[in-house]
Amino acid sequence: MKKGLFVILPLYLLLSSCNSDKDKPDAYGTFEATEVTVSSQTNGKILYLRVEEGEVLDSNVLVGVIDTLDMDLRKSQTREQQLATSSRRDDLAAQIAVLEQNKANVRIDQERVERMMKDGAATQKQMDDIRASLNLIDKQVASVKSQYASLDAQVSTYNKQIDQINKSITDAHILNPIRGTVLTKYAEPNEVTTFGKPIYKIADLTSLDLRVYVSGAQLPYIRIGQKVEVRYDKDEKTNSSAEGAVTWISETAEFTPKTIQTKEERVNLVYAAKVRVKNDGTLKIGMPGEIKFMPSK
Repeated sequence: MKKGLFVILPLYLLLSSCNSDKDKPDAYGTFEATEVTVSSQTNGKILYLRVEEGEVLDSNVLVGVIDTLDMDLRKSQTREQQLATSSRRDDLAAQIAVLEQNKANVRIDQERVERMMKDGAATQKQMDDIRASLNLIDKQVASVKSQYASLDAQVSTYNKQIDQINKSITDAHILNPIRGTVLTKYAEPNEVTTFGKPIYKIADLTSLDLRVYVSGAQLPYIRIGQKVEVRYDKDEKTNSSAEGAVTWISETAEFTPKTIQTKEERVNLVYAAKVRVKNDGTLKIGMPGEIKFMPSK
């Protein structure tokens, strides 16, 4: 009886070992998400900020406002300068009208002198003086008209400045860029912020990417779009599993990250890959996971 047990026990252990090897994961990694850091696009005091960690926000929702009083004042001042410059066109038009009237009067004198010259009552010098006056008036009109281009350029510059200020005022309104969950909040209302300073971080957690590393020998067995089994901790002794799809495979080899496996395995060259997994709320960023290649159907 003992001899029979002696023969059967090693066979049982051998079968268990084979099953264990078949169930061994093909790659390990950690879950990650595409995190978006929303930063201030202008300087000023945060007047309003409705963002809380763990809150789910829709995209294009107004979540905060930065003080725009200084920008409003600069816009008002620039607008006044623009209107003042534009009004100078009326002054130029009035000057041209006066010059044109002077020109008309001189032409009347010219006609009179021409008649007098036929009767010998006027000299050539008088006619030359009248022609010189007409030439001078034409040059004065041209000079005044040339100022229109300068005024138009100034008005265009003011318009661009107003557009820039409007853009800054728009940037002072903080719009949430994507639908997702707020991960970290960096600022509070009534704080003074500056351009580029982070306000909060958000990510879409409806699906996560498991970044795993495969060896060169495994590359022929993995491809983009391939379905794989994803496993992650359910409790201390058991795992949960879900179906995932390979979305990216690196073209460049790298040394295995230190967080993966043993020291001997860390010196091996591997290729990073991402597996997209739907998240029912149990998956967290940074959680470890593993994949098992599914048998081809």
